[in-house]
Amino acid sequence: MIKKETVEEIKNAARIEEVVGEFVSLKRRGSNMIGLCPFHNEKTPSFTVSPSKGIYKCFGCGASGDSTRFLMEHEKYSYPEALRFLAGKYNIHIEETESTEEEKQEEKERESLYAVNSFAASHFAKRLWETDEGKSIGLSYFRNRGFSDAIIEKFQLGYSPEKWDDLTAEALNKGYKLDYLQKAGLTISKNNRDYDRFRNRVMFPVHNMSGRVIAFGGRILSQDKKQPKYVNSPESEIYTKSKILYGIHLARTPISRENNCLLVEGYTDVVSLHQTGIENVVASSGTSLTKEQISLIKRYTENITILFDGDDAGLKASFRGIDMILEQGMNVKIAMFPLGEDPDSFARAHRSDETKTFIENNASDFIVFKTNILLKGTENDPVKRAGLIKDIVESISKIPDQIKRTIYISECANILDMQEQTLMNELNKILRSEYRKKFRNHTEPEGPAVEPVLPEVRQKDPDQESIETNEKNIIRLLLQYGHQFITIKDAQNIVDEEEEETINISQAIVNDLVEDEISFTLPVFQKIFDFYRKFVDQGEIKSNRFFTQNEDKKIADAAINLLAEPAEISHNWKKKHKIYIVHESDILERTVTHSILAFKLDKLKQRRKALQYELQNTKPDDDNILDLLHRIKKLDHKVSLIADKLGRIVLR
Repeated sequence: MIKKETVEEIKNAARIEEVVGEFVSLKRRGSNMIGLCPFHNEKTPSFTVSPSKGIYKCFGCGASGDSTRFLMEHEKYSYPEALRFLAGKYNIHIEETESTEEEKQEEKERESLYAVNSFAASHFAKRLWETDEGKSIGLSYFRNRGFSDAIIEKFQLGYSPEKWDDLTAEALNKGYKLDYLQKAGLTISKNNRDYDRFRNRVMFPVHNMSGRVIAFGGRILSQDKKQPKYVNSPESEIYTKSKILYGIHLARTPISRENNCLLVEGYTDVVSLHQTGIENVVASSGTSLTKEQISLIKRYTENITILFDGDDAGLKASFRGIDMILEQGMNVKIAMFPLGEDPDSFARAHRSDETKTFIENNASDFIVFKTNILLKGTENDPVKRAGLIKDIVESISKIPDQIKRTIYISECANILDMQEQTLMNELNKILRSEYRKKFRNHTEPEGPAVEPVLPEVRQKDPDQESIETNEKNIIRLLLQYGHQFITIKDAQNIVDEEEEETINISQAIVNDLVEDEISFTLPVFQKIFDFYRKFVDQGEIKSNRFFTQNEDKKIADAAINLLAEPAEISHNWKKKHKIYIVHESDILERTVTHSILAFKLDKLKQRRKALQYELQNTKPDDDNILDLLHRIKKLDHKVSLIADKLGRIVLR
């Protein structure tokens, strides 16, 4: 683990404008910088970077964070990977804490598997480029498919000779342990003999998100029908088939940029499309798409275009799997190639622009596509047509967004030439059935099934809205100006008229709210306030980066969202046009005093309302009545004083 002190050093050294500036073109706008958001498509810049606060915020899609978060979201790094990237950028030596023996062993196991896979990839590449057998068989095969040398090297393609133990013998000779060769699935041990899993095949290394080799796929080139066409690595500590997509390490940035992921079936489909300049493509490698793979794609885009060959039978078999994509709330399109063609063959036979244009022009919405495909051959068969309708509505029911479901129902009704209400009735029946299943799964098995009662929708209490607004403002003031000093009247109780005192803003706010035992409704705001209370008690002054870079994601998100501001109008522009704006920072004393009073007023009114309710429900002979009346009177006095300060009239 990276030492806490080193993490702090890295975060303090990282300059948000430099980190983000490597990926986004930024322009100065006042004290901030703006650019086009890298997380969603936009024409007008709404992505703001604040160098002074060390944060970014998009006012279009809501993305926000610090340097570390940006790398995690944009580059999909893990937290340690983001820290290591920043450490390398700012030449910071990483110090790590001592790991436990168990952690060391686990790390050693994983690194050893990475090492033998890396060696194997290098070995297969050398056999491809440097041996007569590799050149005449493997390299000839790749070049006949139109793969350039640059593309072959980009994907680290290779060749495994026909010899039984070519890789195993070389690896053992280089000092790699047989145990790890076996665990990586490169070597098979049987009948006291060790031999290679991959023989006489062209090799496709499989990479993880960061580009490390974790597995292999090997394609046979001989016509031996007894041998499987493809042999793949078994799962290991570093490779889980259902959680990886072939080509994802090269496709993640293009997918984000294009806001679309092209999904194909095989290795050569991915390589051929890259050859034409289409890089936002990944493959499920011949397996059914899994929820983990769908989630992986969703990290970069909500749009998937699945590329199929002209085989209707294979397409229909995949429909059920595509429903899983719809369940994730993603948008699915299908592009079908002409009969006898697949993405690989089409890309090899056409120019780059022709392939791109074909995909764009032939990509149609999945629900509409499915309806048209299943409609074939049902014209004179009412039973088949009824089954078709149920199948299509079943897919529509998977879509979580109600508006999208309604639109699809309308479109399908037009295609099927039937009443929209009929499809809607069927959809509602499916949704009710699913709802009942979920409800039954969350109730006790004993007793009769009971229909769930939907919660009553209530209008939000305006007093509560005011409290939440004022809470938000108080925490924002602490974060933005907590380290500054102001002159106020009696920091312990600014309601009373006392002598003036110069005091730190965080101390003024904390002391005043603690004095009247004021707490926050939103838990994350209370956590932030508790931190400030601790700092005040210890005489510490923390910068807002303590909160924007906090390891508690909820605290970090709340701090960033409160601190983020739209880009300011530049000082020169204001001066040129003789526009003079009074900024909050120019009237801090009045702002802080007013904000504390407004917050306290709302909280005291809420407290009074609770006591009034308690009084109304207390019996006349109850001994607590006098105490309640006394407490209400004291609150009335405080409320009146604060209202006078604010120039408000309090209605009871």
